Amino acid sequence: MPVAGLLLTGGASTRLGTAKAELTLGGERLVDRGARVLGAVCERVLEVGPGIGSIPCVQENPPGEGPLAALASGGAALRALGHDGPVLAMAVDLPFVEPPLLEWLAGHAAPDTVVPRVDGMAQSLCARYASEAVDVAQTLVTEGERSMRALLAAVSVVYEDEAAWAAVADARSFLDVDTPEDMARAGLQTPG
Repeated sequence: MPVAGLLLTGGASTRLGTAKAELTLGGERLVDRGARVLGAVCERVLEVGPGIGSIPCVQENPPGEGPLAALASGGAALRALGHDGPVLAMAVDLPFVEPPLLEWLAGHAAPDTVVPRVDGMAQSLCARYASEAVDVAQTLVTEGERSMRALLAAVSVVYEDEAAWAAVADARSFLDVDTPEDMARAGLQTPG
């Protein structure tokens, strides 16, 4: 079944102090990099956030309410475009995700939501969500929920540890950039 992608670019970046999507790695903005790697695997990719990139964009509803609202809004937009299959969701602040990891997620045999884990920690912002999970996300947001953990508790999830994904990625793929120290460690540059 074809997979669509959602690049999550919202978020206040309060600890970092600058928009994560605008950071560059090797001269490429993270928003453009994320769109490129998702586009290598997905039939359609939408940005969910403020519209920083060059791909079609929707705003999470309510704006600024986090990744669960982004998944719900992005999923609704994909449905309106005729996509009712699984969705790869990826946060823009994951600069080292490469297409092989996304291909592995997209092609996973389980019909359920598939979430990698690193040292036992669920990586819910680089995961494949089953169509039903997108529906549940929309319901949870309507009920006032904002936690991705609530979604994972409410749907059937296949968690995959490093032994399952090590052939296509390493733990660095899940390194997210939240602080100036993270940015320096990752070798990212600010725009300009």
